[in-house]
Amino acid sequence: MASESHHKENLHNLQLEDEGQHRNPSEVKMSQIVLPCHANHCGELSIGQLLKWMDCTACLSAERHAGCPCVTASVDDIYFEHTIGVGQVVNIKAKVNRAFNSSMEVGIEVSCEDLYSGRHWRVCQAFAAFVAKRTDANKVQLRQVVPCTHQEQVEHSLAAERRRMRLIHHDIMQDLLNNKTFQRSISEERTRVESVELVLPPHANHQVNTFGGQIMAWMENVATIAASRLCNAHPTLRAIDMFHFRGPSQVGDRLVLKAIVNNTFKNSMEVGVCAEAYHGDEPLRHINSAFMTFEVLDEKGRPRQLPPIKPEPQEGQRRYQEALARKKIRLDRKYIISCKQTEVPLSVPWDTSNQVYLSYNNVSALKMLAAKNNWDLSSKKNNVSLYTVEESQSLCFRVEFEMEIPAQRAFILLSDLSRRHEWDQHYTLCKLLLRVDEDDFIYQVVTPSVSKGGKYQDFILLASRRPPCDSGDPYVIALRSVALPSHPPTEEFHRGEVVCAGFTIYEVSKSVSKISYYNQASPEVLPYISTDIAGLSSSFYSIFCACRQYLLDNIISTSAFTPSVL
Repeated sequence: MASESHHKENLHNLQLEDEGQHRNPSEVKMSQIVLPCHANHCGELSIGQLLKWMDCTACLSAERHAGCPCVTASVDDIYFEHTIGVGQVVNIKAKVNRAFNSSMEVGIEVSCEDLYSGRHWRVCQAFAAFVAKRTDANKVQLRQVVPCTHQEQVEHSLAAERRRMRLIHHDIMQDLLNNKTFQRSISEERTRVESVELVLPPHANHQVNTFGGQIMAWMENVATIAASRLCNAHPTLRAIDMFHFRGPSQVGDRLVLKAIVNNTFKNSMEVGVCAEAYHGDEPLRHINSAFMTFEVLDEKGRPRQLPPIKPEPQEGQRRYQEALARKKIRLDRKYIISCKQTEVPLSVPWDTSNQVYLSYNNVSALKMLAAKNNWDLSSKKNNVSLYTVEESQSLCFRVEFEMEIPAQRAFILLSDLSRRHEWDQHYTLCKLLLRVDEDDFIYQVVTPSVSKGGKYQDFILLASRRPPCDSGDPYVIALRSVALPSHPPTEEFHRGEVVCAGFTIYEVSKSVSKISYYNQASPEVLPYISTDIAGLSSSFYSIFCACRQYLLDNIISTSAFTPSVL
């Protein structure tokens, strides 16, 4: 038991190596100079060619970790920030962030280098899922990735949350499509493209399967033609939505590629592309579908206004409506997930279409806060430690203690915010407003005023809880403010906001847990803790002593966490 405890303690208190000296064993780098044969009519690197290089680099990284052949399963949203010109160098770096059973997430970073000026700039970032395929009949069981730097630790932690989001992405789309509130515009439609490609050996990998990047390049080609037919100009690809490969294609297959403009949105358009394969007289097999966002730039580099689309009956109207739904999801994903945590506004309006992205942002923000490596120990009192970190005009604190309680039991008790008033004097009332799913809940929290005679404060909080994905992972309870249309601010309370807060719970042993509480203090939260930051005051200390006593008093309770809306 002692050795197990020591091992898990080492996992939690990982001594991160200096990032300048460490090289991830799965890391693969590719550098390519852009030649005219790689460029489009504007002298810029074709996005299709870039996708081929990205897929090849990521596949090599996946196979280096797996030790066996791997295939591309899916690629998350890609946003292209800059174009790359002829004569410039493309630098691509890929590494495995986390391995699951037979699949793994590979992170891909693309930058551009100007050889004459020495400038470097970022082009895009992507996350791809690869599946290991052994040539024998044995089941694949990938070895775990051990993060050795601070950045690797962060990506390893977030990879589990991204995987969860990929698995339910399709369900979110279907739910949104069931909403019939989308408006239609009118115009002409004249963009349908169909092309056939014969898969030859240069298009395939060592498994004789068509490169995923090659398929994406062909798809990008027909999508560009479709977009050009709408606007009678040369379009620029700005983004590719998350997509999944439905099945493999081999040498000798005929790949049928179809593209059409589904909808236009003032300055951008969505083009849908479908790839199907056949061999001989066999029926068509669906390989992949993707949705690409294009813009058309004027002579000053500004997006031009595009003509609207008139959908064809039945299938055209279906594509039109789905494009509107995807635009909503696309904006949510880019707004909530892709931007930095400091750029995400507080109290983002919650609805069913963005719930998974707000949940992801909630959990990932707490994991990134916990992963900071510059925490300073401010004070310690009877094994309750207070840590702080101040950066970018933000004050964060962490309260940490160990106690004898199984980690899962502590997780269940601390997840139920409706009981927090039993140990936290700052929680006058905590009412469950909405049970989103089994892991996410929305509460209204009421706290007393910090000034005499002032208004009570209320907060609308999204609580997202996550059990460990693998051994060594913590239990996570993340909190952040959201806006709920059914509960707007009222005159009765001053509406406050929580940037990022919550708990991580590590299993030190079967009966001992390390519990850490985090808070990125907002102006509304700071007055409650300002007297405690300089030292662990009696009021601050007593709250977490009360928390420990609450856990001890309920350690043997058999009730599960099943909150109901009041």
